[in-house]
Amino acid sequence: MRKQTVSLVAVLLVIAAGLAAQPAAPAGVATGDLKLRDWKPRSQMVVKESRILRPKFPVIDMHNHLGKIANTARYLEEMDKAGVWKCVSLDGGAVTERTKPSYQEHLAASRAVSKDRFLVFFRPDFSTIDAPDWGRREAQKLEEAVKAGARGLKIAKELGMGVKDKSGKLIRVDDPRIDPVWAKCGELGIPVMMHISDPKAFFTPFDEYNERYDEMRAHPNYRKFTPDPEGGMVWKTALLNQRNRVIARHPETVFIGAHVANQPEELHVVGMWLDLYPNFYADIDARISELGRQPYTARKFLIRYQDRVLFGTDTDPDAEAYRIYYRFLETDDEYFDPALSHHQQGRWMIYGVYLPDEVLEKIYNKNALKILSRCKFQ
Repeated sequence: MRKQTVSLVAVLLVIAAGLAAQPAAPAGVATGDLKLRDWKPRSQMVVKESRILRPKFPVIDMHNHLGKIANTARYLEEMDKAGVWKCVSLDGGAVTERTKPSYQEHLAASRAVSKDRFLVFFRPDFSTIDAPDWGRREAQKLEEAVKAGARGLKIAKELGMGVKDKSGKLIRVDDPRIDPVWAKCGELGIPVMMHISDPKAFFTPFDEYNERYDEMRAHPNYRKFTPDPEGGMVWKTALLNQRNRVIARHPETVFIGAHVANQPEELHVVGMWLDLYPNFYADIDARISELGRQPYTARKFLIRYQDRVLFGTDTDPDAEAYRIYYRFLETDDEYFDPALSHHQQGRWMIYGVYLPDEVLEKIYNKNALKILSRCKFQ
């Protein structure tokens, strides 16, 4: 019995010595389970990497938010670095809000920095839509704003998804009370920038199958619009149908569908809308992440509809952010990260679409100039 005990002790001592001799794990090697949110893989591919400091043609950024008017001078500095000629701010409110200045304040701040580099769009006030004759009076406010220097109307996604009337019902995009405002835009020759609905993923469950899970986790405020009275994609489709009825009812008014008409996941559908409504345009702001993961389809789409697509970013003017857009539009670079152009929207990389020069010039500025030149007050 004593010999067996001694032998067992000897075996244990040998095992302990062997374990002690094992090399330590290299620094930085995960020793436990890595959480997906902490996983930041670095591609091992060696591919061409182009750095486009300035675009081939001057840029008009038709979709931005410059409501932090104290930063206007800095915005201009970044625009100069990146070759951006003009920038549209969609933050000129009918009244001063907590996060947005009135259009008068915004115009004054912009003109103090530059007389012609910034364009301010007017936002209507839906909080009083139940008041008698709201549409006519709001249209009159819009005309006063355009005479003062506003150059378009901005409709935020709250319409259809957030703002309610006194009855507690969501105000529909095609609510007839708004018709005088749409008609006034046509009369004044100014465009309507419409953000109606959101990415498809925002209308699906916030679970392990959601391809924008990271984005919604990082920006929980995006989910405030997801309470859904009709159910997922049915509600999104209903919102876009409401928008399209407005476009059809007002053929003299130019409408711009923000974020590739809020359906970049289905470019064939956006193309159908552009074919159906001659007064409808689409901008690419904050959606090169979607376009760039379908480069063959996106390139064909952008070339086919080269007269109906506008440049925009939806991101505070920043030279490096603009350069991601230029790389996407001008080069055939492969598998690069679009996050710097806006923020991370999904776990995928994008590919450049190397557009022909005549298409680039239209998207960068010619299409915007055509629309802006319609304004009755220049």
